[in-house]
Amino acid sequence: MKKIAIAMALSAVVCTAQATPVKVGMITTLTGGGASLGIDIRDGFMLAVKQAGNSDLTVVIEDDARKPPLAVQIADKMIQLEKVDILTGIVWSNLAMAVVPSAVAQGKFYLSPNAGPSALAGKRCHQNYFNVAWQNDNLHEAMGSYASNIGYHKPYILAPNYPAGKDALVGFKRLFKGELAGETYTKLGQKDYAAEIAKIRASGADSIYFFLPGGMGISFMKQYTQSGVTLPVMGPAFSFDQGILKAVGKAALGVKNSSQWSKDIDNETNRAFVSSFGAEYDRLPSLYASQGFDTANLILSAMKTADVKDTDAFRAALKAADFASVRGAFKFGSNQHPVQNIYVREVIEENGVLTNKIIATALQDHGNVYAEQCNL
Repeated sequence: MKKIAIAMALSAVVCTAQATPVKVGMITTLTGGGASLGIDIRDGFMLAVKQAGNSDLTVVIEDDARKPPLAVQIADKMIQLEKVDILTGIVWSNLAMAVVPSAVAQGKFYLSPNAGPSALAGKRCHQNYFNVAWQNDNLHEAMGSYASNIGYHKPYILAPNYPAGKDALVGFKRLFKGELAGETYTKLGQKDYAAEIAKIRASGADSIYFFLPGGMGISFMKQYTQSGVTLPVMGPAFSFDQGILKAVGKAALGVKNSSQWSKDIDNETNRAFVSSFGAEYDRLPSLYASQGFDTANLILSAMKTADVKDTDAFRAALKAADFASVRGAFKFGSNQHPVQNIYVREVIEENGVLTNKIIATALQDHGNVYAEQCNL
């Protein structure tokens, strides 16, 4: 089990209104399948911490290896032994469901930089749980709406059989107006998609929508390209973000995907983030990196006005979200999930590098349908 304890003790000190140091426990995926997602979240988060230069903020980072029991074990240790005030970092919804309810019940804050399962947005919402990324359905709802608007009538849809995969296809179907050629749930971590591609070929579909994050999406796209099936492909950003594109190659050119963030969002914070991330890590930032960056800056903004030991005041400071987001204006809805624009991006080649550019706004100031089930 890999552990990195990072105490930011930099010469530049940012004045804050609180006297008590804040300790953050980051549980994320740093090895094995999907490690690139956790690495990007970590790197975006730590870039914001470094830029702030706040010596009152300490971050302890551990690798969950995408294993729910290990994530639970790490969370228990961070709460009981490390005495963290805030937990963050989890990539996968099944790990979030294993960790978050217990953590917030023990009086800890959990700020999600990625996973947004529907259960935690609705009936099992909690005053100490904030999602800084999106609710799982959101990016899929956007592509369902977009697919209808551009005239697709019979897509084939597929996703892994775990909470985020189920939320994904529910979200797509919610705003898609038409019939489906087929719907398939794959195994989480699956590498061979020959059977699924055969079903797509025989289905009479006019398009494909898939949510297969990390290495799953890389494997699917490579096999799909080799299969000779030429249906247009759509997905969420998770399947066509920066790290994925590097691995998939030019087979991804022209693919449409949905995201609440893109490197070409034109605001000062985002421009500076893209530039500084590249300078720090020698690569373009991903969606995940942007979410880690925003999560850290949300914490730092709350530290300026409230003491973390005053739970009510710190919670109010988090909910105020008084920070400059890479997305532009940022606000939480009633269930403490973002209300934000969701864009459609197209995969392009820019200066010899595959990347994305925004071509449309699919949903504007969009929240989530589960807020009405939340009693906050």
